[in-house]
Amino acid sequence: MAVIHHTTMSPTKMELLTEWLPTRPWYQGGPEAELTKAGGFRLDDPDGEVGIEFMIVTDASADSPGTYLVPLTYRGAPLDGVDDALIGTSEHGVLGTRWIYDGVHDPVLVACLSGLLRGEIVAQAQSESDTLDPSVRVRVADLATVVPVVHRVLPSPVSADVPGTVVASWQRPDGTRAEGVVASA
Repeated sequence: MAVIHHTTMSPTKMELLTEWLPTRPWYQGGPEAELTKAGGFRLDDPDGEVGIEFMIVTDASADSPGTYLVPLTYRGAPLDGVDDALIGTSEHGVLGTRWIYDGVHDPVLVACLSGLLRGEIVAQAQSESDTLDPSVRVRVADLATVVPVVHRVLPSPVSADVPGTVVASWQRPDGTRAEGVVASA
């Protein structure tokens, strides 16, 4: 299980995402993002080398707030061949320099998400070590090979009743909870 360090990061993940998110083609907000962390969960890298987080953020820059899923990976060294997926680097108070990637381009995240969709891996709490996240529900895909699809803009139009779906919850700007499909096979 991953160890969650309660320490500083400079720049913070939210600072990096505020710059990066408006450059994505699926972003629907204003020219400058106004992000709030709304939810998320983690997966554990079996080798313990890569941090894997599925962060849900709400953006208040448009007339109507938008919610986005941003899968992130944190590495202690650059990942070869995916320079375009680098969101930025940050100084972690315990671990030192972290290279933060758009996780859909990281083979470790893709493998772990496939494992989650097959029921081989369980979701972990976003901010606590060694703690399962029971709010993340998976309808297991009965497939030997799973090609995961991440739903960036939430809520997704995919039904949670379909096998091979991951459902997570997040907090809306008004304080109420929402849930929806964040990934599917």
